[in-house]
Amino acid sequence: MKQFKSLKKECLKANQQLPALGLVLFTFGNVSVADHKQKVFAIKPSGVPYPKLTSESMVIVDFDGHILDGKLRPSSDTKTHAFLYKNWSKIGSIVHTHSTFATAWAQAQREIPIYGTTHADHLTEAVPCAPPMSDEMIKGDYETETGNQIISYFIEKKLDYQEIEMILIGNHAPFTWGKNSQKALYNAAVLEEIARMAWLTEQINPTSPLLKEALIKKHFDRKHGPDSYYGQQ
Repeated sequence: MKQFKSLKKECLKANQQLPALGLVLFTFGNVSVADHKQKVFAIKPSGVPYPKLTSESMVIVDFDGHILDGKLRPSSDTKTHAFLYKNWSKIGSIVHTHSTFATAWAQAQREIPIYGTTHADHLTEAVPCAPPMSDEMIKGDYETETGNQIISYFIEKKLDYQEIEMILIGNHAPFTWGKNSQKALYNAAVLEEIARMAWLTEQINPTSPLLKEALIKKHFDRKHGPDSYYGQQ
């Protein structure tokens, strides 16, 4: 459909960046891009190698998970994306990968501690890790329940999804999001680098102290605070 042409084009471009950023192997990941006015999103088709993707192969789905346009089966994670878009109105794109270091922390069921200023440039606390899903959730509508697990954890921990745009799912892998596909991809790449740095830190010194509060505040505020001075005006 013509009204979805630009959405499909953006989704294709975003998905092509996953292997370019070193965040996926084979077909292990997906990006979706939403249009909240139409209550639809474009997402990668399931199991199609990235070099073979085209704009037309992107699938258009509504926020209830119904396919509206596309000849291929959408990503197996489609219902997770749909659940997040339906409940979080301020996100325009979602990225799900099995990137090595972030996934390793998820498999270890550990949040990523804030050890350094690279982390503090983006978050003022640990990267959250939701616990593994219950057997009942896994046996039910698994992909929808994955979205439910993410949102329930944010509610339980009183986290703001517009401030913390990433999460690890215990024993699974990371999800990131943002106002658009470039921000969601940026968050996915940053998360992987933070995860790698934290792992290396613990190999060098297993008892490394957390970053002190003054440095956390300084580095976050100079980039995101009311008097920020990072970058150009």
